Amino acid sequence: MIDTITFTQDLIRCPSVTPKDEGVFDLLQGALEDLGFTCHRLPFQEEGTERVENLYARLGTEGPNFCFAGHLDVVPVGDANGWTYDPFGGEIHDGRLYGRGAADMKGAVAAFVVAAQNYLNAQGDGFKGSLSLLITGDEEGPAINGTKKVLQWMEEQGEIMDHCLVGEPTNPQCMGEMMKVGRRGSINSRLVVHGTQGHVAYPHRADNPLPRLVKMLDALISHSLDEGNEFFDPSSLSLTTIDCGNEVENVIPGEVVAKFNIRYNNIHTGASLEKWIRDTLDSVDTNYTLTTRISGESFMSPQDKLTDLIERATEKVTGVAPERSTSGGTSDARFITHSCTVAEFGLVGQTMHKVDENVLVDDLEKLTKIYETILNDYFAEGA
Repeated sequence: MIDTITFTQDLIRCPSVTPKDEGVFDLLQGALEDLGFTCHRLPFQEEGTERVENLYARLGTEGPNFCFAGHLDVVPVGDANGWTYDPFGGEIHDGRLYGRGAADMKGAVAAFVVAAQNYLNAQGDGFKGSLSLLITGDEEGPAINGTKKVLQWMEEQGEIMDHCLVGEPTNPQCMGEMMKVGRRGSINSRLVVHGTQGHVAYPHRADNPLPRLVKMLDALISHSLDEGNEFFDPSSLSLTTIDCGNEVENVIPGEVVAKFNIRYNNIHTGASLEKWIRDTLDSVDTNYTLTTRISGESFMSPQDKLTDLIERATEKVTGVAPERSTSGGTSDARFITHSCTVAEFGLVGQTMHKVDENVLVDDLEKLTKIYETILNDYFAEGA
């Protein structure tokens, strides 16, 4: 029998900083195969990128197929000397389990494996349907060789998910507060305004791009994109850097670079926002180069069986009905939403990516019970 706390500790003790594996996928595969899952190891590597381990595991051949998605890669620890406890020690102190990945999201992976174990043991030979796990090692990184490619492989193999629960940390302060039922989109832009370098004493011989950049950026940031809607906050544009590489005071630069990001709701698409950016810039000046990268479109999951199950199970275990939210950054749910209904629920994310990342041991037990309750209710009701 696998124990949630011990298994979380074992996973944390594999220092799987993106894109390293460090044995963590072997550990998970062994646990799942002991439960009867058929596991497919799916390493992917595009040219110019590092190899990433992924895993798709399934028990059962009938529908419905309930999938749990998550990741075993973690962000770097930074200065390890700044941690109170070994970031890869998985130590427990004062009721808290410490380590990189405790909250984001090895704890949730362990909780689902144990929930599946407990549910299957209770069902015996009476289980009808399928349980599956889609686990990547490339969520915290560029997300090139991870979930997106696993989904492509699944489509080629005829693997169909009916519903998917992503175990990202969704609760701001305490268990039960929040589930994620969608995510904002994200478009990154790099704007280069061109000019002609020259001496500041002879400005008529140069073309200073800085004043034009100021006007361009003002045109962008002074515009309200929208007022939001029932599930989404207003879209926001954030400047992240302005740089012309000028180290002296008597030279007009030849070009200047600005970068900005827009987090947008489902009123927009990446394409519509790129058009708005270009139209706005063109209204000021056209001597520029703009490159954009969409890291994920906004999406909203149907408020149906899955979200209702998460709400009921969470309220049953914690006494709190979770808010349905689309806040926060992006997650791999942005890929999964094209394959099936997806929602997110996991641990408290207050310390994720921080020094001394930790979770309450009690929260790990609660999450296991929530996941087990979801499985019980899901298969009891049918697809």
